[in-house]
Amino acid sequence: MSEIFSASDWEKVWQYRSTFLLGLGNTLKTAIFGVLLAFLLGILLGLMATSSKKLLRAISRVYVEVIQNTPLLLQMCFLYYALAFSNHSLNIIITGIIALGIYHGAYMAEVIRAGIESISKGQFEAAESQGFGYIGKMYYIILPQSIKIILPPMVNQIVNLIKNTSCLYIVGGADLISLTYSFVTGASTGGAYAPAYLLSGVLFFIICFPLSTIASKWENALKKRERDTIGANKKGKVNVA
Repeated sequence: MSEIFSASDWEKVWQYRSTFLLGLGNTLKTAIFGVLLAFLLGILLGLMATSSKKLLRAISRVYVEVIQNTPLLLQMCFLYYALAFSNHSLNIIITGIIALGIYHGAYMAEVIRAGIESISKGQFEAAESQGFGYIGKMYYIILPQSIKIILPPMVNQIVNLIKNTSCLYIVGGADLISLTYSFVTGASTGGAYAPAYLLSGVLFFIICFPLSTIASKWENALKKRERDTIGANKKGKVNVA
């Protein structure tokens, strides 16, 4: 415990601060592109899950169930080593982006599916009666209404994805956790375990806490708006009566 207050250990961490900044940069890069991939997969699979075509719904369901019910570490190792043994190995960061995108894409697909299914059938029927095709119906009518339901859990998935970049450690990644481990076990930088890992935790907290707070506030605001709407409708019925 006394290591946390060791001035020499903190000085060593400061001296090699570029290592932590590099790890933070790689973590953010992996997270940003991983989120984009997950978002694209989420939209595609979420729309497939709410399609009228059984085949599309089945493909989406199989994907979601397989991905959600196998560990991210297993998926990342499979992707990295399967490609390595096939002589098509990828950069570790790119491997992380693909693995995280595929994994969290399954969860985002469920978020989008739930958001679409929360819209009343009357909205779908109204859009069809106005001559909208499937794409137009989703783009102009359904998705704009479901966005308020989709956003809070989607932000939570982004936070989880950022934290899951630490899984790159298992394949020798260059993310923040991997470079922190390399720092504390390095021949010339070894030691300073407590300050190094504490710093990594603080950096993750600085990134994730604001996003978690935004998601929580959104969710509370939506619940309050829903309660106010229900209350206003009840008052309106009483006044009419």
